[in-house]
Amino acid sequence: MYLGEMYRGKAISLTRMESGIGHLCFDLQGASVNKFNQATLNELREALEAAAASGLADNGLQGLVCTSAKRSFIVGADITEFSSVFKLPEDQLLRWCADCNAIFNALEDLPFPTVSAVAGIALGGGLEFCLATDYRVAAPSAAFGFPEVGLGICPGFGGTVRAPRIMEPAKAIEWISGGRQYSASEALSDGAIDTITAPELLLDTALELIQEALDNKEQWQERRSCKRSVVPLDLDAIFAGAKARLEADRRNHNPAPVRVVEAMSRSVREDRSAALQIEQQVFTELARSEIAANLVQIFLNDQWLKQKSKQLQALAGSVQQAAVLGAGIMGGGIAYQSALKGVPVLMKDIAQQGLDAGINEATQLLQKQVAKGRLSEEKARTVLASIRPTLNYDGIEAVDIVVEAVVENPKVKMAVLSEVESKLSPTAVLASNTSTISITSLASSLQHPDRFCGMHFFNPVPLMALVEVIRGAASSEQTIATTVAYAQRLGKTPIVVNDCPGFLVNRILFPYFGAFSQLVRDGADYRQIDAAMEAFGWPMGPAWLLDVVGIDTAVHAQAVMAEGFPDRMAYDFVSAMDLLFAEKQYGQKSGAGFYRYEASSGGRQNKVVDATIVAKLAVARQHARAFTDTEIVERMMLALCLETVRCLEDGIVSNPIEADMGLILGLGFPTFRGGALRYIESVGLPQFCALADRYATLGPLYRPTERLRAMAAAGETFYV
Repeated sequence: MYLGEMYRGKAISLTRMESGIGHLCFDLQGASVNKFNQATLNELREALEAAAASGLADNGLQGLVCTSAKRSFIVGADITEFSSVFKLPEDQLLRWCADCNAIFNALEDLPFPTVSAVAGIALGGGLEFCLATDYRVAAPSAAFGFPEVGLGICPGFGGTVRAPRIMEPAKAIEWISGGRQYSASEALSDGAIDTITAPELLLDTALELIQEALDNKEQWQERRSCKRSVVPLDLDAIFAGAKARLEADRRNHNPAPVRVVEAMSRSVREDRSAALQIEQQVFTELARSEIAANLVQIFLNDQWLKQKSKQLQALAGSVQQAAVLGAGIMGGGIAYQSALKGVPVLMKDIAQQGLDAGINEATQLLQKQVAKGRLSEEKARTVLASIRPTLNYDGIEAVDIVVEAVVENPKVKMAVLSEVESKLSPTAVLASNTSTISITSLASSLQHPDRFCGMHFFNPVPLMALVEVIRGAASSEQTIATTVAYAQRLGKTPIVVNDCPGFLVNRILFPYFGAFSQLVRDGADYRQIDAAMEAFGWPMGPAWLLDVVGIDTAVHAQAVMAEGFPDRMAYDFVSAMDLLFAEKQYGQKSGAGFYRYEASSGGRQNKVVDATIVAKLAVARQHARAFTDTEIVERMMLALCLETVRCLEDGIVSNPIEADMGLILGLGFPTFRGGALRYIESVGLPQFCALADRYATLGPLYRPTERLRAMAAAGETFYV
């Protein structure tokens, strides 16, 4: 079938087939996936030069089929190279974009028809490559998308130019500005690909498309010409509508979706050359922004966390069956998540009412998945059947890991943990889903503290990505590794933290709540505080967040934190939170807290400002003064960021990545700001310390550490 090799590199090969068709195959050596790093791009240039030279020669290539030797096609550009590329001066970055586009133009301009045959995923630059070929054929399992806006950038290899000329323009806008992944069937419907065929027929179908193009050169040339020309449609209304919808979403602090729509609205009026220049200019502008730097760093942080967890897998014990003690909202959520991900779970409670509530929670979660089309009814029944509710410990001896999720009371937890320990196999791991209680102190009730650690899930369990795996003083490495592996099995991102009151996320959260309580005490309106922090980028302000957490839960946790860190976290005044607790207004769970909550027809809890609550909480104000939004943000963020610094210096986490990702995944820290430590860097360490000194009269919560001051003086940063 093959006559000879025309080019071979470390990522790409080009072979001439007997039919006179070239076969370009991506297979990046030493990597599990294909991606466009600089070396691969250089090889692609060389391979295309060889193909073009052959096409112009007598008896040369008549067509080109592009495939992948890996399960994926091309996952996009190599993000690990982005940080250095994006730091290039503007003129150099523009030149880099132009050089990359010249490669994809060379593919599009080959003197014969070209086809991408896609099995697996083609994302970002991978999809842009496909769009540069004349035809696209895909296996049913293939997936496509433009994820670039999620990194604060836009497609840079011609995607904004080619997509609206190949697809329905409205769909192209949706694909590029939305950033989500699409199935092969969706891609076919939206015009991104030409046909779907069985995986084993991909090459044959691609060859057929080439032959059809050769048999009807006029039609093929017209198809190619449209990709180089002005889009002959009036699309002003479509672009204006898309831009208006994106601008109306106040939660979106990322400028990339709007900027890319603006760029496309201009580029569709130009030919390929001018259109690509527009894309290059916008790409360069976005790539050099702080938001893009933060979002790229978050991607790299996530990859680092995954790699660190993977390294622990060699020590991990096998988890084939799990158990959850306590069938409340958290216990039911954990049981659901375990069963959903294929780990059968024993769910134990002391009361039938509790078990019923846990099963009901799991049932409701499964039905939501069915309603959204993500699960079949049959699959939902199978998942539910793998949750075995029980009032006793029958079968507990067979489980590999137990997650205790009973009431947040140390005496109750210690009694339950001691009771269950005696019934477990000698290799089973025991973990506590506590949010604040010391793991080392809980371990004092156990015979084998080495097999015990913390496993702190966040509510709601199915939605929150973070799991804190807390290392107690006696926790073994195998115990930690097994718990990390189980968290990964559940689809979560585990971060290993060392023991202290509140661990990582809650230790940082409660100084944030403390800053809020001080602001209200000093005269600020809690509604203005919420609005200011939401404008800053938080998904909800601190008052609203307290209502979601539960005022009773927060008051209890606050007492634990005050005991652990009395200098910073103990109050010497009656807070607004204390007033609500005394009135048994616990937030969403009781129907009222800082706000009143009304259930919508879809079951959603709608937040409503209640004048009687506002008047009642006026008692918490010891002063009467107005605050600017800037003052509010400064006081709130200083308290949170400085506690993050202390956690890092105290060794609660091993490095800045874990600290920042813990806040993003567990607390909803504004993603586009990169995390607390990245935020300090954006302000500048010297400037941040100076800002903290302006608020020194507010107490130790606002006092920079000596190490932070030393870093500022030496010009050091948290990230290299």
